[in-house]
Amino acid sequence: MSSRVFWLRCEKKEFERRAALTPTTSKKLIDAGFDIFVERDEQRIFDDSEYEAVGCKLVDNNSWPSASTDVPIIGLKELPESTDPLPHTHIQFAHCYKRQAGWSKVLSRFKRGSGTLYDIEFLNDASGRRVAAFGFHAGFAGAAAGALALAAQRKGETLGLLTPYENETAMINDVKKVLGGSGKGVKALVIGALGRCGRGAVDLFRKIGLDEDDILKWDLAETAKGGPFDEILDVDIFVNCIYLSSQIPSFITHETINAAGKERLLSVVVDVSCDTTNPFNPIPIYNINTTFDKPTVPVGVATGNPSLSVISIDHLPTLLPREASEQFSGDLLPSLLEFPSRRSSRVWADAEKLFQEKLAEAVIAEGL
Repeated sequence: MSSRVFWLRCEKKEFERRAALTPTTSKKLIDAGFDIFVERDEQRIFDDSEYEAVGCKLVDNNSWPSASTDVPIIGLKELPESTDPLPHTHIQFAHCYKRQAGWSKVLSRFKRGSGTLYDIEFLNDASGRRVAAFGFHAGFAGAAAGALALAAQRKGETLGLLTPYENETAMINDVKKVLGGSGKGVKALVIGALGRCGRGAVDLFRKIGLDEDDILKWDLAETAKGGPFDEILDVDIFVNCIYLSSQIPSFITHETINAAGKERLLSVVVDVSCDTTNPFNPIPIYNINTTFDKPTVPVGVATGNPSLSVISIDHLPTLLPREASEQFSGDLLPSLLEFPSRRSSRVWADAEKLFQEKLAEAVIAEGL
């Protein structure tokens, strides 16, 4: 088997339609001498025929466990829960380096199988910035979902099934429609507004018609004083876009919500960061991830007070699956081209070093 090879696995997470490799990036890898295996997948936004047309080799759905162990397996979301050892090299988002629920069990599978994990979240360039991230589209889609939830709430309803859009224009038109033609008059606060995710949220709010003065853009300077922040209670939608790396004061709490009483304007919290099981989660008013079929979870409030809901979907960019995948895969491409030299490529070498450090912690936690 050539060392220049990738195996694109199907995604098993429900409603996930994105792809780590698109036909566009697959063609560029093939032109550079790579063999690209693609699992057939009816859920993926890209048709199997699109991959076949650019020279990919189609294989059966979810057949990666039978692939040669020297073939790197690339995907996006975490693998389904299992105790099976993992002997392959996996490139994916694993959500286990920040001690999320079940983190050590996930890593123990690599220990028992002698496999390797390159967590895409921790592929960083020389300045420490991620080489590829879905941040912009996560913020964009999160803000859209928040606006849809607000519109439903104003009708006394609960937001129902979220269905991925064909493109950005379709999303914007739909959101404006449910808001009565425009988002004008809606107030929103974005924390982490200077990052990729925050910029995406602000962009969506602008495109659906919010006045610029009604989009509060907060980042490190505005949050330096430490929460909780009463200002959050004075907007319709609060979008959290921060990258959490350590414990910080809570942004909002049950106590501040109850203290605001009937005067509270806040109706929807969108936790794009989705640190639901992180012990340092700065939004400790909910404790479950929501899903595309059940996008919101209600927050307990005192009788007679306005209702409040949280959106905590951990794969929001799949609301715009084609555009999000093309942007992400294109950003990841330069690093993928370096993968055959991963021992000397700083991006990959650093990611493997981090994996080994986290693996050692998991071995202790699991008593292996």
